[in-house]
Amino acid sequence: MATFEIQGGHRLSGEINPQGAKNEALQVICAVLLTQEKVVIENIPDIRDINNLIELLRMLGVKATQTNDPSEETLLREGRTFEFQADTVDLGVLDTEEYARRATSLRGSIMVLGPLLARFGRGVVPQPGGDKIGRRRLDTHFLGMEKLGAHVEYVRGGYRVEAAKGLEGCYMLLDEASVTGTANIVMAAVMAHGTTTIMNAACEPYVYQLCKMLNRMGAKISGVGSNLLTIEGVGELHGCCHRLLPDMIEVGSFIGLAAITQSDLTIKNVGLEHLGLIPQVFRRLGIEVWQKGDDLWIPPLEHYEIERFMDGSIMTVADAPWPGFTPDLISIVLVVATQAKGSVLIHQKMFESRLFFVDKLIDMGAQIILCDPHRATVIGLDREHRLRGVKMTSPDIRAGVALLLAALSADGVSRIDNIEQIDRGYQRIDTRINTLARREIIKRVV
Repeated sequence: MATFEIQGGHRLSGEINPQGAKNEALQVICAVLLTQEKVVIENIPDIRDINNLIELLRMLGVKATQTNDPSEETLLREGRTFEFQADTVDLGVLDTEEYARRATSLRGSIMVLGPLLARFGRGVVPQPGGDKIGRRRLDTHFLGMEKLGAHVEYVRGGYRVEAAKGLEGCYMLLDEASVTGTANIVMAAVMAHGTTTIMNAACEPYVYQLCKMLNRMGAKISGVGSNLLTIEGVGELHGCCHRLLPDMIEVGSFIGLAAITQSDLTIKNVGLEHLGLIPQVFRRLGIEVWQKGDDLWIPPLEHYEIERFMDGSIMTVADAPWPGFTPDLISIVLVVATQAKGSVLIHQKMFESRLFFVDKLIDMGAQIILCDPHRATVIGLDREHRLRGVKMTSPDIRAGVALLLAALSADGVSRIDNIEQIDRGYQRIDTRINTLARREIIKRVV
């Protein structure tokens, strides 16, 4: 298990490029299974979850080759470009113990199911892993596939899905606007007979990007970007070239990093039109976020003050399905608020275990009242009392980075264990921050 040793209290300055969107990559990489032709995907981040998914596809017989310069300089500037070709898929691998072991460690493995079902009529997936942030049910995926005519069976800790007679288009109202559920159902429906209508579809930028890519491959999807998708099934799909959006979670994390460390940062090429409420929410915490073309500039702030509602009541920041505020940045907002002036209620509605990392922040000197598994009240310290370095463990990707931000703002040295969780979602985060500090303030210890 690797550890970060962090020397807090240093200001950063310079420019940083966000990586390609992790959550989008997990979807569009699975979509290469829908065709036997070559598919090129650009701006792929070098992170554990994506690399594990690519290895999983290679196990199935998919050819996956990086085609651009593999140097770290190129990686941090423009990401990786891969060429995929799924012309020799071996479905027998699905029943092997090695495939089950690999797929279990990666929640994104669930999204191979829709493409396999659409193209080959069957698929197998073990119970996926991922972050331990509370119950994350898969019902939406399987209910949608059953609506399309598939038979779903739970066997030996996993799921077997078959459509011996093919899939048939239908109308469905999703029980929740699940991002991965919508993506999986869309990928299953693009080659179904007839027309599929999906109501209450997730409309996050990740789904928008997936649908645009599928249409370039020859799918017929209308309503892209809305919660009502209409899909006219086609007989086959073709190759295409697709570029991932900048990762909006990284963009939000870097805004928080700049604010809490009093740094002067420019975040390059953020894909502003796809950020939704993210800049606005940080501005409500008192952080200055300036737009320069498609870049965001956060100037060094000695103090930032949380707004109140118009009636004078305490500000609340809550997550919600898109176009609401993404739940993946709730942990970042909470940490940033610890050094603001004023108070804020953080309401994490979608996952019941995501706020349990606040006990580490309290150990660091933060003033936080954990009301229940979903709500925490943060009383900002306004930098009058700095956080202090402590030893911590990263429980999941987003909480791990939130703790890293806290450690960077603290007095003294902090240690964060289990940083493999952070590596699942953020590429070379220590290298990139050390570059901004112009010294080694984060040391990776194995």
